Amino acid sequence: MTTAPHDRPGRLAVGVLGCGRVGSVLGAALQRAGHRVVAVSGVSPASRRRAERMLPDVPVVPADEVVAAADLVLVGVPDDALVDLISGLAETGRWRRGQLVAHVSGAHGLAVLDPATRAGALPLALHPVLPFTGRGADDLARLAGASFGVSAPELLRLVAEALVVEMGGEPVWVSDAMRPLWHAALTMGANHLTTLVNEAADLLRAAGVAEPAKVLGPMMGAALDSALQDGDKALTGPVSRGDAGTVAKHLAALAQAAPDAVTAYVAMARQTADRALASGRLRPEQAEALLDVLAAPRASA
Repeated sequence: MTTAPHDRPGRLAVGVLGCGRVGSVLGAALQRAGHRVVAVSGVSPASRRRAERMLPDVPVVPADEVVAAADLVLVGVPDDALVDLISGLAETGRWRRGQLVAHVSGAHGLAVLDPATRAGALPLALHPVLPFTGRGADDLARLAGASFGVSAPELLRLVAEALVVEMGGEPVWVSDAMRPLWHAALTMGANHLTTLVNEAADLLRAAGVAEPAKVLGPMMGAALDSALQDGDKALTGPVSRGDAGTVAKHLAALAQAAPDAVTAYVAMARQTADRALASGRLRPEQAEALLDVLAAPRASA
């Protein structure tokens, strides 16, 4: 006879603080794994709609009641709200010994949970490496194989990693001290990539290209695959070749058509030159002329 998920030993009563894009999806993932989501909190109408859609029949109650009802409290509020929420709940006396509390922030480590920890709660940090779209069912499906940045006291490491695996993710251990660097890296890789793509698309539109996505998609997809596989060996283009004349033409065109883009182009070109030099793809004598060209916009500013 097959044991139903909710009848398996070790199932937890889960409470979700903040039924936003992330909290609602992770709550649904834990429920799918056989845990019981017993209560959620959500203030905005959008949060309440997500709760109805992703966690139907789960009561929406005040935050302190969520904590009181749960063995595992999943905290999915924005980064800037974490400190006040955790400390405010400590003042209500709701945190209790042996209770698990996990936040999903990439920027914060375990210290933000100190008010709960002092009351005996067990702190975890579980950061999913996904851009959550707000399309709950799609985001839930995309959890399969997604990396989670996991930090916890050593005695709780296996617990934290097991929860990630149950949600369909892949745990990546991040020491608590390294979480700001972890988050900075992901911000560069995801948020800044979005900015870069849209900057390139805007420039192509300015050049008269009606459908920039058709031009950029194949090129950027191939570039991403090559960079992930080959590292700095994948560097191409005028900067990695030391073609200072071409870079000068780029800067002149940008200064005329999109002056706000010059600073970003120069910053990325200098970083590219540094990496090309370090990897031996750019010779020092080539770099000298190139760096002179890249210095010119700042000199004339």
